[in-house]
Amino acid sequence: MKLRQLTPEQLSTLSTLLQLLPKGAGRNPGGIVNIGADIKKTMEEQVQGRDAAEPAPPTPSLPGNPTAHPISDKAQQVLSSEPPKAAGPPAMPILMEKKSPLSQSQPTVAGQPSARPSAEEYGYIVTDQKPLSLAVGVKLLEILAEHVHMSSGSFINISVVGPALTFRIRHNEQNLSLADVTQQAGLVKSELEAQTGLQILQTGVGQREEAAAVLPRQARSISPMRSVLLTLVALVGVAGLLVALAVALCVRQHARKRDKERLAALGPEGAHGDTTFEYQDLCRQHMATKSLFNRAEGPPEPSRVSSVSSQFSDAAQASPSSHSSTPSWCEEPAQANMDISTGHMILSLAVVSLQAYMEDHLRNRDRLAQEWQALCAYQAEPNTCATAQGEGNIKKNRHPDFLPYDHARIKLKVESSPSRSDYINASPIIEHDPRMPAYIATQGPLSHTIADFWQMVWESGCTVIVMLTPLVEDGVKQCDRYWPDEGSSLYHIYEVNLVSEHIWCEDFLVRSFYLKNVQTQETRTLTQFHFLSWPAEGTPASTRPLLDFRRKVNKCYRGRSCPIIVHCSDGAGRTGTYVLIDMVLNRMAKGVKEIDIAATLEHVRDQRPGLVRSKDQFEFALTAVAEEVNAILKALPQ
Repeated sequence: MKLRQLTPEQLSTLSTLLQLLPKGAGRNPGGIVNIGADIKKTMEEQVQGRDAAEPAPPTPSLPGNPTAHPISDKAQQVLSSEPPKAAGPPAMPILMEKKSPLSQSQPTVAGQPSARPSAEEYGYIVTDQKPLSLAVGVKLLEILAEHVHMSSGSFINISVVGPALTFRIRHNEQNLSLADVTQQAGLVKSELEAQTGLQILQTGVGQREEAAAVLPRQARSISPMRSVLLTLVALVGVAGLLVALAVALCVRQHARKRDKERLAALGPEGAHGDTTFEYQDLCRQHMATKSLFNRAEGPPEPSRVSSVSSQFSDAAQASPSSHSSTPSWCEEPAQANMDISTGHMILSLAVVSLQAYMEDHLRNRDRLAQEWQALCAYQAEPNTCATAQGEGNIKKNRHPDFLPYDHARIKLKVESSPSRSDYINASPIIEHDPRMPAYIATQGPLSHTIADFWQMVWESGCTVIVMLTPLVEDGVKQCDRYWPDEGSSLYHIYEVNLVSEHIWCEDFLVRSFYLKNVQTQETRTLTQFHFLSWPAEGTPASTRPLLDFRRKVNKCYRGRSCPIIVHCSDGAGRTGTYVLIDMVLNRMAKGVKEIDIAATLEHVRDQRPGLVRSKDQFEFALTAVAEEVNAILKALPQ
C-alpha cells in the first residue's frame, strides 16, 4: 500500500507508532527505508490540497523519541487492521502514587498491601452534599457497617468537615483496619449511594487536620439577580452589625461610668480597677442582708489578731502534717449581718493575716523548705486506688502515678458509657460543702477516653473548663484534642460544636462550645479557658498572666453552682497549683479570718494524690497569692 492512499488519521497513527518504536526496530533486511520524511511530505501535500478544511489533529508529542524512526512492513499492516490489544502486565511490580485529599502522597506498590494507618490517621468519605449533616453521616456509617458485617459502635470520633465524613475504627472482631473499611466502602459505593441518596466522590485514609484545605469545592453559577440580592442582604447585615456595635459601645461606656461613680462613693480608685470593684462589691454584699434584730450589742468577741500574730512567731510549731487540716478550711465564711465598716474590717483582717503568712514564708527560706518536706511526708487516709488499677481501667490512665482514690473519684453512669464502665481518671475537690464539689481535677483526655470526658462534663452539669497545658510540648503529647477544629464532632452520644475561638492574649485563649445530647436532644453551652504559657516541668515566668486568667475564669463562672473542671496533662502538678491558688483567694474573699495554705494543700491532697508536684510550684502558689493580696490591700479603702 502506498503512503498517498492513507487517510490523514492513518498517517497520524503511523507517525505515533514510529515515535513509539525503539531505535533500530524499524530496519528491515532489505535496507534502510526512511519513511518518516515521506509521511511528513505526504501529510503536507494533503493539507495543501484542502481549501477550507480544518487542520489535521496534531501529532502527539511523546517524550524520549522526538524524531521518527524507520518502520518495518509489519508496522504498515497495523494501519489497515484493528488496534492491537493492550499488552499484559509486566513481570515487575509497578510503582504507583496513591493520593488522597487528606494526606500527602504516599508511594505504594501495586499488588502489595498498603501499610496500616498510624494512630493519628482517619478514614474519610467525600460526598457531593455540602455541608454534610452529622445525622446523614452517621446513617451512612451504619449502612456501611452492615455491608462490612461489623457493629456500628466500632466507628469512633465521627466528624464532618464540609462534604467529608471522617472517622476512626476501634478494635473489632473482624480485625478490620481503616484501610480495609474505606476500601470496602469503595467496593460497595453504588449500594451506599442507592440507600442514602448521596454521591460518593472519594474514600481513603489520611490526616483529618488537612481536610478543610484540600476538599473539592463545587463551582456555583450565581445569576446576576441573585448576586444583587445577596449584595443587598450583605449591606443590610453590615449596617445592622454597625448599629448593634454602636449600641453595645454606648451601653458599655454607660456601665463603666456608673461603676466609676459607685467606686468613687466607696473609696479611692487604684491602679487595679477590676480588683477594686470586685472586693469593694464584697463589702457591699456583707451589709446587704443586715438585720435590726442582730444589731443588739453583746459581749465582745475575743480578738483573733493575737492568735494570728502568734501563728507567725519564731516559737516552735507543729508541722503541717502533724495536725488535722480541718480548722483551716472548714470554717464558714464571715456572717453578712454587718455594716460597711465591719465588712471592711473583716476583709482587711483576712487580707492582713494572709499577707503576714505570705511574707513570713517568702522571707524565711528555711521555713518554706521545712514546710514542703512535711507536706511531702503527708499521707492521706484512706489512700487506696484499686479501681484505677483494675485491668479494664489501667489503659485509661495517662500517668500510672496519678490515680484517683477509691473513696474520691467521679463515677460515670454505666448505661451511658460506651465502654460500659463507670471509671474515669477524675476526682471531685470539695471546699466546704460535701454535697457540691468546687472543682473536678482530671487528666488530659486520651484519644480513647474523649467520650468519657464529655460524658463527665454532661453529667456534672459543668459550664467552665480550665485547661492548663498545650496539646504538645517539646515533641511530647500532653493532651489529645477533645474538641473539633471546626464545625462539629460526635463523641459517642455527645455532639460538640465549636462556636468561637478568641485569642485573648499571648498567654491564653477562650473557646465557646455548644454541647448536645443526641439521645435526649438537650443542649448546653460551655466555655473553655486555655492557658498556654505554663511548662510541664516548671512554672510560668510571671504570676500576673495566671492571675488575670483566673479573674476571667471567675467572672464567667460567677453565680453558678456547678464544679469547674480543671485539667493539665496528668491532673496533678499544674492542676493542683491552680486549685490551691483559687481556693485560698476565694476563702479570703469570703472573709475567712485564718487561712493556712499548707493545711489547705493537705485538704485537697486528701481528695486526689500528687496535687502540686514540686517545691517550685508550691512557692509559685505562695507568690501568686501574695501579689493578689497586695493588689487587694491597695484597692481597699483606707
